Amino acid sequence: MLGIHRHGDSRACGATTVVTGQTTVFADGKLVSVNGDPNTDGNGNLVAACANVYIGGQALVVIIGNKAGPDGLCIPIGAAHCAPNASSGSSTVFVGTGN
Repeated sequence: MLGIHRHGDSRACGATTVVTGQTTVFADGKLVSVNGDPNTDGNGNLVAACANVYIGGQALVVIIGNKAGPDGLCIPIGAAHCAPNASSGSSTVFVGTGN
């Protein structure tokens, strides 16, 4: 079981997630992140790995194994900004087995 990734949770690059894909489902008082949510560095859209759980037609995002596209600092900084994956989430709300 994997912790749900939410608004304000960290990314591998040090940015945090900005939930834009849904406005109704919360975990621990924070909006639950869905496929395509960007980060605070711009872009870095998440790619949901939990294909069987949906919120408003969007796949739910969890902490482990969820990738993200490059964010706004990939060029020129590079490194983790080119793969700002979800790196934290809820310690009390869980879903799935990782895929």
